[in-house]
Amino acid sequence: MKKQKTGLTTKIFIALIAGAIIGVTINLIAGFDSKGIIDSWLVNGIFDLVGKMFISAIMMLVVPLVLTSLICGSAGIEDIRKLGRVGIKTLAFYISTTSIAIALALLLSFITRPGIGFSIAEKGVAFDTQDAPGFVETISSIIPANPFMAFAEGRMLQVIFFALLFGFAMSMLGDKVGTVRKGMEELNEVVMKMVVMIMHTAPYGVFALIANVFAREGFGAFLPLIKYFLTVLAVLCIHFAFIYGSALKFIGKLSPIVFLKKFYPTMLVAFSTASSNATLPVTMDTAENKMGVSNKIASFTLPLGATINMDGTAIMQGVAVVFIAQAYSIELTFVNIITVILTATLASIGTAGVPSVGLITLAMVLRQVNLPVEGIALIMGIDRILDMTRTAVNISGDTIGSIIIAKSEGELDQSVFNQ
Repeated sequence: MKKQKTGLTTKIFIALIAGAIIGVTINLIAGFDSKGIIDSWLVNGIFDLVGKMFISAIMMLVVPLVLTSLICGSAGIEDIRKLGRVGIKTLAFYISTTSIAIALALLLSFITRPGIGFSIAEKGVAFDTQDAPGFVETISSIIPANPFMAFAEGRMLQVIFFALLFGFAMSMLGDKVGTVRKGMEELNEVVMKMVVMIMHTAPYGVFALIANVFAREGFGAFLPLIKYFLTVLAVLCIHFAFIYGSALKFIGKLSPIVFLKKFYPTMLVAFSTASSNATLPVTMDTAENKMGVSNKIASFTLPLGATINMDGTAIMQGVAVVFIAQAYSIELTFVNIITVILTATLASIGTAGVPSVGLITLAMVLRQVNLPVEGIALIMGIDRILDMTRTAVNISGDTIGSIIIAKSEGELDQSVFNQ
């Protein structure tokens, strides 16, 4: 009988648990404040080196991933010109729900304060933050004077602006730039393959980073991680039940209960795959045959939603930003908050619907508001379950948006929906 291989998710969970056990053991035996061999060679040596290499690998992919995925995503929505009102309604629904999602995440995070309890800044690893730019400066700096400098310095709002402009220009030119389009799509495939390659090293990076954290923090690191996990889960549930439910009930004049009964098998597929793209065929089949959405609408809104509608990912990023800021004792200003909402919303456009890509774009959001990217290490080990959950939320938003838009255009068979 052929031995079944251990999946990446299982490996990351094992690495998380092992890293926590090793880290707590070191904290109890040696104590991080001692200057012994364990701290010098293991915690500040091997663990720190492996952890930094893994974080650097993630950072290496941020600009290429955002640039190529956004160009391909924005270039692929040329059908908006053909569908007219449908395109405008679709974009309005997706962008507005994503903005609401991240605003909810930030609001609940400031209430639950998940990062309080970590004392990273007190352990000699404080992050040297800089003064945040003013609101006017933040908005005006979105347009890059030199895009290549923006790429090199990782100024992500500028990278996003350039990528969207480039993609829309490709969309308008159509077949004239078919070669360029094909080249960008192939380049995006290469970058996504690199993401997969880096994610396969995640168990080693997670082990080193978590062991380092727990060696410094001891048992005190458990409670903040639990609070972070529960906060993300709570916002996902609130967004699904109240925002999506209200939209379906009051805008679409349809029953959220009927929707849930028919759609939950598709949500289970999304949960198991943690990929909007992998679930897309099942989502389209459910929308057309169980919800009554016409193929004319579903074939446009659902693939577009799998590309630009990432409410669950935006929620994770909002909570993670507050969590990491609190863990490093960094105060978020009003401008920081607006920047997070703007950056995370724009970053959702074109972000590939594949497992764990949200962690890569989280690095972009952290960099934009001058927070330590190393903070990703604190949440990476428990992110996969949340990734599976937020994927189910993502495809629910795609489908509810499709239903509402289809009804407004007279393209919804309500007898099928209510059957």
